[in-house]
Amino acid sequence: MGAFELGTDGPAALVVGVDGSESSLRAAAYALGLARRQRARLVAVYARREPGSFLTFGGTAVQAIVEAQGEVEAQLLGMLDEQAREWGVDARLVVRSGDPLRVLGDVATEVRASGIIVGASAGLGHKIAGSLAIRLVRAARWPVTVVP
Repeated sequence: MGAFELGTDGPAALVVGVDGSESSLRAAAYALGLARRQRARLVAVYARREPGSFLTFGGTAVQAIVEAQGEVEAQLLGMLDEQAREWGVDARLVVRSGDPLRVLGDVATEVRASGIIVGASAGLGHKIAGSLAIRLVRAARWPVTVVP
């Protein structure tokens, strides 16, 4: 007979992509509940746009975009801390610059995530070019849950 294995059958770590949109906040709420029920760590990931991608905008517009991203980051951190404390979940926010697909993949690899959770995209451009969720599914390295 095999030895008893101490631990859980559920995920050890979950990654959720957040950007302040309504669908990403629903995904974060779902991920928080799942992490609580499974006793998993939750890593929320905010992928900021790289400053080099703003070259078509003027200096004032770039500064406004950078400041807006800073405000979103602060709001996400505050909400995550409050909810994680309230529900007793080990959660943290990781903020990096770059393409959300690459950033989510890098963080998921680093924390050895069991799955990635994202909100559904409502943008028209994503219907043509492919949403983050579709791109994650095509990468096929982790189970992907898309929250509407």
